[in-house]
Amino acid sequence: MASLRDIQTRINSTKKTKQITKAMEMVSAAKLNRAENNAKSFVTYMDKIQEVVSSIASGSSNARHPMLQSRPVKKTGYLVITADKGLAGPYNSSVLRHVYRTIQERHNSKDEYTVIVVGKVGLSFFKNRNMPVEDSIVGLADQPEFADIKEIASQAVQKFADEVYDELYMYYNHFVSAIQQDLTEKKLLPLTDIGGEEKAKSSYEYEPSEEEILEDLLPQYAESLIYGALLDAKASEHASRMTAMKSATDNADEIIGSLSLSYNRARQAAITQEITEIVGGAAALE
Repeated sequence: MASLRDIQTRINSTKKTKQITKAMEMVSAAKLNRAENNAKSFVTYMDKIQEVVSSIASGSSNARHPMLQSRPVKKTGYLVITADKGLAGPYNSSVLRHVYRTIQERHNSKDEYTVIVVGKVGLSFFKNRNMPVEDSIVGLADQPEFADIKEIASQAVQKFADEVYDELYMYYNHFVSAIQQDLTEKKLLPLTDIGGEEKAKSSYEYEPSEEEILEDLLPQYAESLIYGALLDAKASEHASRMTAMKSATDNADEIIGSLSLSYNRARQAAITQEITEIVGGAAALE
């Protein structure tokens, strides 16, 4: 049995760990509230721009754009959104495991795909496996602005236009609630599912032509999809980390309780042993 000092040391170290996990839980809860509001606020903008794009694309037979047209797939791009650090439960592992398995199933050669990564965890994962990383961004703020990811988003869209790859998939965790985040796979480019006529709730007059408007609007729309997914993923990250830290805090409480019970039993056994020795010594002197 461990000594009283060893048990007390473990109790003290577990209490310190509990203080850390509890603080991280509270910080993540505060960040989650703001991140959730940011993600929900951006949905309104996305709905409107999608309505306009859908109206132009489906309402005019003359409107054509390469981003709306499928082409033979020679190379596939994968945009993967992860975090810059761990301690977030399955947030990173679920996305990376799914993307890795998907790539292994779809491709026989590294020449058939490329990866665009957001987050240090994802970047390390793909580099450690010698997988082709086209572009990456790390060190994003907990509440990122569009300007923070403007460059990587515009490059991802431009490389599709330049036929560096012929389709682009996006993977991230979709925020449902504080205890539920769903792994999401979305085909970002080409834009083959922008809504259809049911999204066209308003009537528009175009100046200049539909083609010129689409030329500017479609890249902006695709970049906005990436930014919206990032906001969604950030809310999921904070929620997952809050849940993980709460679980860690609860586990620390259980360990402290178990160690305290062991400590009390050991202390009681030591006291009983001391009393027995004293009584035995007194009896020997009589």
